[in-house]
Amino acid sequence: MDVEQVVALWEADEARVRARLASVDAKPKVNPMGLSGMEIFEAIFAGDLPPPPIGETLDFLPIHMEPGFAVFQGRPKRRHYNPLGSVHGGWFATLLDSALGCAVHTTLPAGKGYTTLELKVNIVRPLHDRVPFVRAEGKVIHPGRQVATSEARIVGADGKLYAHATTTCLVFDVPPSASGGGDSKG
Repeated sequence: MDVEQVVALWEADEARVRARLASVDAKPKVNPMGLSGMEIFEAIFAGDLPPPPIGETLDFLPIHMEPGFAVFQGRPKRRHYNPLGSVHGGWFATLLDSALGCAVHTTLPAGKGYTTLELKVNIVRPLHDRVPFVRAEGKVIHPGRQVATSEARIVGADGKLYAHATTTCLVFDVPPSASGGGDSKG
C-alpha cells in the first residue's frame, strides 16, 4: 500500500472508532469488576464502558485490541509542542505507555490489575503537526503472573519509525471492592 492508501485506511479506522465512542455515556452500562482485560476493551468498543479520558486530552484513541496486542492512533498537534517546536516527549511516552500497558491488560484474567513499574522510551525522530497521525502498536513479550513485559513502536503512515519503548508491569490481585484496576490507560 502507498502512503495515501494507508492514510485513507487509518482515517476510516479512526472515524469508525470515534463514531462508536461518541455514543458512550460517562456512566458505565456494565460493571468492569468481574471482567477480564480483554472483556473490558470489548465493552469500551461496544459503548458499554467509557474510554479513559486521557485519550481525549492528548488526541489519541484505541483502534484495535486483541490478546497480547494493542493499537492506538494519535494526532500530533501544535498544542503538544515543547519550547523547541516539536511534540513533547511526554506525548510520545503517554501514547507508548498506553499501547504497552493495554497490550498487557488484554492478557489479564478477571480480578487482576497492573501498573507500570518501568518505562523506557527511545525517540528516534521528532514529531510535528505536519504528520497527520501516528500509530503506537504494543505487543506483549512476557505475560507473567506477577511481572509482565511488552514492547511498542510509534510509526507513521509512511512506515517511518518515530519512537519505540519497553515496559515492565506489576500484575496484582484487584480487591473485589475496588471500582477498577490497573493504570486504566488508553
